[in-house]
Amino acid sequence: QVQLVESGGGLVQSGGSLRLSCAASGSIFYIYDMGWYRQALGKQRELVATITRGGTTNYADSVKGRFTISRDNVKKMVYLQMNSLKPEDTAVYHCYSDVASGYGLGSYDYWGQGTQVTVSS
Repeated sequence: QVQLVESGGGLVQSGGSLRLSCAASGSIFYIYDMGWYRQALGKQRELVATITRGGTTNYADSVKGRFTISRDNVKKMVYLQMNSLKPEDTAVYHCYSDVASGYGLGSYDYWGQGTQVTVSS
């Protein structure tokens, strides 16, 4: 089993910053892509940012230039630095990791429980 635990969410004023962290643990042989999705109340889950093991990043247009994703392969962690936050960034943020649990085994996506980010106007 693989567990992902997010931290760092909270309440912040518009224009403020937050840094989310996500720690992966459990039966991990190799982690491929990692990333963040978010789901606002009443809306579908949407991609925020992803990062490959080699560090190639991809961002949703709505967060480009404001959010930065990074990872630490040794610590098995992924981070999301969020600057210039807007009320429309309010959502539950979930991290995910594409994980292989053993050599020669397939990889699967695992998800964290999520952390609430609320941006007040």
